[in-house]
Amino acid sequence: MARGSRRGGGRRLGCALGALVVVVLLVLGIGWWIGNQGLPPGPGGGPDDGPDVPQQSQPADCPDVQLIAVPGTWESSPTDDPYAPAFLPNALLRSVTDPLSEQYPDDRLEVFTVPYVAQFRNPQRPAEITYDQSRAEGTERARTELAAVHARCPFTSYILLGFSQGAVIAGDLTSEIGTGNGPVPAELVRGSVLIADGRRVPGQGQSPGLSPGTGQGMEISLQPVTGFTQLIAGATMTGPRPGGFGALADRTAQICDSRDLICNAPLNMVDGAARFQEFVANNAIHAMYATNPDVIVGTTVPEWTIGHVRGLTDAAPEIAHG
Repeated sequence: MARGSRRGGGRRLGCALGALVVVVLLVLGIGWWIGNQGLPPGPGGGPDDGPDVPQQSQPADCPDVQLIAVPGTWESSPTDDPYAPAFLPNALLRSVTDPLSEQYPDDRLEVFTVPYVAQFRNPQRPAEITYDQSRAEGTERARTELAAVHARCPFTSYILLGFSQGAVIAGDLTSEIGTGNGPVPAELVRGSVLIADGRRVPGQGQSPGLSPGTGQGMEISLQPVTGFTQLIAGATMTGPRPGGFGALADRTAQICDSRDLICNAPLNMVDGAARFQEFVANNAIHAMYATNPDVIVGTTVPEWTIGHVRGLTDAAPEIAHG
């Protein structure tokens, strides 16, 4: 009786061991199958494990993120140092870029402030460079910098920032990139911040501040009288951007004070010529973004922009340097 019990127990033990072996083989087989389907590996696995997978690496002088800052009218010079701008110490964008440059090393965040003529000729200053010439120079210099860095540093990502005329330039480049016609791929642009954009269209991009209302950018409202603006200021009113911001619409912040006629002009211009003179000469609110508490609740535009750029930078991957 006792011998039969041991024999029965042996059979049960053998069955249990056999079942365990089957389970182990099944687990190993499933693991092999998953590994060969390209599904996400478990903790500790990944593309770095295989010798045939290329690593993301670029030259030692390449930053993880480059911030392209385009100053507004009268706030830059074509001979200014793009890495240490000194033309106008109290320029609006310097209240953003200076603190960021102090916080981050250049290999993490490199700030490039586009040096360009940044002028807007008006009847009182006939010798000044025209708006069209100034804008073309700023656009070309920013585009050239983006293309050159991307060619040398293929894994660097970008943040675009602009104020006033600089916002038009940065916005145009954001639109080019977002619609697939820019100097860098859209997936490499982490975000764009446009402050007082003269081509602002309600509903295009994201508005982190108070709603500017139903107005639109000056270059859209004044497009019907662009012949007049070209005559007195060499300023072509180019209207809305074709295609908007494309793939970058959800990464583009549009900041505009509702009282600023540059970015929030009336939709219907009764007297375009008179209003253009008002835009150029009597738009004091346009110069107050550094301290104005009525654009973004609880903060100022520079403070919000610094926090936003920090968030974008901190979320960017760290790229190995070869």
